[in-house]
Amino acid sequence: MLRALLAAPVIAAPVMAAVLAAAPAQAADAQLQKAVANPARAEEHKARDAWRKPAETLTFWGLKPRQTVIELSPGSGYWTEILAPYAKATGGTYVATGADLANPNVSEGAKRGRAAFEAKYADAAKWGPVKVVNFGPQSGPLGAPGSADIVITARNVHNFMYQQGMLDKVLKDAYAVLKPGGVLAVEEHRADPRPETPGVTDGYVAVKTVVAAAEKAGFKLAAQSEINANPKDTKDHPFGVWTLPPTRRTSPNGQPANPAFDRSKYDAIGESDRMTLRFVKPA
Repeated sequence: MLRALLAAPVIAAPVMAAVLAAAPAQAADAQLQKAVANPARAEEHKARDAWRKPAETLTFWGLKPRQTVIELSPGSGYWTEILAPYAKATGGTYVATGADLANPNVSEGAKRGRAAFEAKYADAAKWGPVKVVNFGPQSGPLGAPGSADIVITARNVHNFMYQQGMLDKVLKDAYAVLKPGGVLAVEEHRADPRPETPGVTDGYVAVKTVVAAAEKAGFKLAAQSEINANPKDTKDHPFGVWTLPPTRRTSPNGQPANPAFDRSKYDAIGESDRMTLRFVKPA
């Protein structure tokens, strides 16, 4: 045994350090893959993975164990079903935003939406703890200053632009809650190479619009990715981006569905062409 040990090759210290450093990263990747593969996720969410590319997107944004992640306007919980279990498994914290219950003018529909979301993800044994904070035009801070590692906004920028001053407020709040070096993660329907429509009424936003707004708030663009690009998206659809999956609108918003509308062309396109950006709060 002693001869075997003496004969064993000596591993240089820097190489050994690299091997040891790789182990936590590999473990983190395994936890992320496990969260994506979680059978508890909704079938309609899993069906979108080919378009949303969750593991690749979250890796690009820099998701790591033990981080505090805040997701803005999580919708039905596509990212919740991945991020909350990942946070639980890796010692992190997942926070979602909901209707601003401190605002006396918040609509009953918004209140019901928040209540439904909280009920859907109330089982901490299944999903991990899901904290919900107030969010809206008059809401307070997203959390304690400098307390979050990542703030994620996925397919929401166009909605923020529909309310005067809302995008600026959202980005200011995100900047305040992030630690120095923290990440603002953005996924958004991309208008480029054509210009935005007036008022972005079709849901497509120019990359330069997002970059300018983020830089105005103090962020620096760190990287762009084509992970969520879709070159088949012509961005010329009768009911805007909502003509495409998953919304699959067949008539103007607010009108009854049109059963005679031929969806085949739009279903063949798939989900929208999207920008995927990583901004950083300067250290």
